[in-house]
Amino acid sequence: MYCYVKLGKKKIKTKILTKFKERFKSFRMELNPIKTGLCFVKKKSINTYFFCQHVDIIFTDKEHKILKIYPNMRSEKFILRKRKAYYVYILPANSTTMLKVGETLKVTEH
Repeated sequence: MYCYVKLGKKKIKTKILTKFKERFKSFRMELNPIKTGLCFVKKKSINTYFFCQHVDIIFTDKEHKILKIYPNMRSEKFILRKRKAYYVYILPANSTTMLKVGETLKVTEH
């Protein structure tokens, strides 16, 4: 299943991961440039072990209010648990420069 995250004037196609194998694989060992995003549901922490590229990570609550933004995260990092987090979005590097904590992330199905 897919959704779209609207960042300014551009939309990023984001895959919603529900199965264990998809969630485990995510962007690990991905050598091609990342152009899409991933959404983890009911996730409070994440790691970037074996990510071959930099990514932006956003933690949001159930209403998509941004709790924390980690721009340009490199590989081999572990992000500790965020208590109120419900969604974790992994997006291409440097795509979250115009977002701020406390804003609502615009997520659509089209």
